[in-house]
Amino acid sequence: QVQLVESGGGLVQAGGSRTLSCAASGRTLMWNAMGWFRQAPGKEREFVASISWNGGSVYYADSVKGRFTISRDNAKSTASLQMNSLKPEDTAVYYCASGRGPPATMTSGYEYWGQGTQVTVSS
Repeated sequence: QVQLVESGGGLVQAGGSRTLSCAASGRTLMWNAMGWFRQAPGKEREFVASISWNGGSVYYADSVKGRFTISRDNAKSTASLQMNSLKPEDTAVYYCASGRGPPATMTSGYEYWGQGTQVTVSS
């Protein structure tokens, strides 16, 4: 059984930075793509960023490109999302996901999900 646990959420002022972490346990996900999604109240879950198993390919939503950076450490079974220049519209619950296929931009591309961590950006 795979478990993904996110951490690092909280309250941050607009323009600030925050780093989210995702720790995987249960079995190795070294060969899996990892992704970050977010869901704001009343909205659908949306793609934020994804990374291939070896970190060689990364993808970002246009809304976060240039501000967010996804990374992974296979030795530690972790993935991270560095968020800079945060905006109030970045406020959402952020979810970590893992999938056996290529790094996807749709939720259907991932088999495993974390419980989410809240990020609130105040103006």
